[in-house]
Amino acid sequence: MIELEGVPELIDPVMVAAFEGWNDAGDAASTAVAHLEREWKGEVFAALDAEDYYDFQVNRPTVFMDGGVRKITWPTTRLSVVRVGGDKPRDLVLVRGIEPSMRWRSFCNELLGFAHELGVELVVVLGALLGDTPHTRPVPISGTTSDADLARRMDLEETKYEGPTGIVGVLQEACTHAGVPAVSLWAAVPHYVSQPPNPKATLALLNRLEDLLDLRVPLGELPEDARAWQVGVDQLAAEDSEVAEYVQTLEEARDTAELPEASGEAIAREFERYLRRRDGGGPASGGHATADGGDGSYLRDSPGGGRTRPPMPPKPEPGTQPETETDQRPGADPRPETDPRPGAGPRPESDATPGDEDSSED
Repeated sequence: MIELEGVPELIDPVMVAAFEGWNDAGDAASTAVAHLEREWKGEVFAALDAEDYYDFQVNRPTVFMDGGVRKITWPTTRLSVVRVGGDKPRDLVLVRGIEPSMRWRSFCNELLGFAHELGVELVVVLGALLGDTPHTRPVPISGTTSDADLARRMDLEETKYEGPTGIVGVLQEACTHAGVPAVSLWAAVPHYVSQPPNPKATLALLNRLEDLLDLRVPLGELPEDARAWQVGVDQLAAEDSEVAEYVQTLEEARDTAELPEASGEAIAREFERYLRRRDGGGPASGGHATADGGDGSYLRDSPGGGRTRPPMPPKPEPGTQPETETDQRPGADPRPETDPRPGAGPRPESDATPGDEDSSED
């Protein structure tokens, strides 16, 4: 039994987890959890033993100087807790780390031990994958679960995926077998601008988490960073006619696929979300994005206030398509089989076609 000292009794706790690596295209998911920890001043109360789960030749420790003394930070997974105020205060248990190199079942069991000890009522795992989605459109976010009842109650997709999986899928299934309700939220990141950071995808994940948990997240500088990222990629695309043509092809495919969604019911649903976010006297710090991942008008805005933009992704070579080969068979998943970032593994799983906001992820 895990015994936690110094952790107060929590109010309606929800565990929110993200892991760097295979399940984290553009670092969108891990950055989202780091943002929650920073904005709500999370306090770390536990860390998993790095020796048990990590290959240090794959995830190397780092050396730093602390007051003239050399110290080492080991790759691991840490847990912190934050209190979300408001009319209905609740606690979030934040889990942030690196996808483990070994002993995944023990890794998940240890996290579930913390969840049981803390009385966690729901586990939400964030992930991000590479997809054929244009950077000029809203970031597709899919919410999935293995629990049919939970899918109906929370308006989620019941996953039907079969194939290779990452720690997100393994942890979700471990929760299901342990009787702990679990949900996965996935952001689709454009494969042609896969380099981190991707603040637009991070912002979209946080907005979806707001809706799922009925809370308001202080966004800080994320909306401004998303605007700067958008403008930077727009400029790069405009400088290369072949890249611009490819983006236009993705836009047309996305818009055609979404035409049935432009119904009165869908518009009313988005308006209700907008009203919920404004409830309480205006947006939280930094404002709130609309369904398109911004503030409703940022797609071509210039970054304001003289702030430095996030690093722009390198321009693709003229005439190139996705960074890795894709499966072009009818009905096949066209996303790259591997994450092109150094040291990354194969892409996360999905049942959906790119750009489908109602896709299923494990």
